[in-house]
Amino acid sequence: MSKQGLLSSSIARKVSMALSAFFLMFFLLQHFAINITSVFSGDTFNELSQFMGTNFVIQYVMQPILILGVVFHFVMGFILEIKNRGARDVQYAKNNGSANSSWMSRNMIYSGLAILAFIVLHFIDFWIPELNTKFVQGDMSGLIDPANAESGLRYFEELQHKFVHPARVGAYCLAFVFLALHLMHGFNSAFQSMGANNKYTKGLKNFGTAYAILIPAGFIFIALFHHFNH
Repeated sequence: MSKQGLLSSSIARKVSMALSAFFLMFFLLQHFAINITSVFSGDTFNELSQFMGTNFVIQYVMQPILILGVVFHFVMGFILEIKNRGARDVQYAKNNGSANSSWMSRNMIYSGLAILAFIVLHFIDFWIPELNTKFVQGDMSGLIDPANAESGLRYFEELQHKFVHPARVGAYCLAFVFLALHLMHGFNSAFQSMGANNKYTKGLKNFGTAYAILIPAGFIFIALFHHFNH
């Protein structure tokens, strides 16, 4: 492949990576917006969770797209990391790599692996049991809490139950610290890949930093809140 072709291919990979990142960051914000309601109202959290868990469009259109987005983002991230490491091996022979890039930018693959491990844990905790109840057993009564006749749903109860054990809470909190570090670099990198270099660049960078800190911190707050108030 020609040098121009390689450059075009590299740009296409970075742009597609950036687009998948924006999609996942939007989902993360939506996920947080629902979960934070569990701090204020178990009934509201149950109602929103029930809607998300039974709505046809969300279950059969958006959910598969989300899964594909997650898989694509991680696969493309590993591909880019491998190619970037190959390029840096040559550059580092001439330059001090740590002086030319941040620690986070050089170690995105490790924070990515930590987040991937967290996603697996999260699926085991919440997603797989619900799939088993709805599609394998085919019995929605598995989502019902007989002791709670008013709302009937046990989403809130299950959420609280998952945050009882300190080790699990610690794993969640640590994962969100890695997520914050990953977002800190990834958010701004995504905008750069999309060619955002204008008068709004500083504002976007500040917004990205705030997002990278506040959203993971919010998830940590939710985990700790339910751990100490179960």
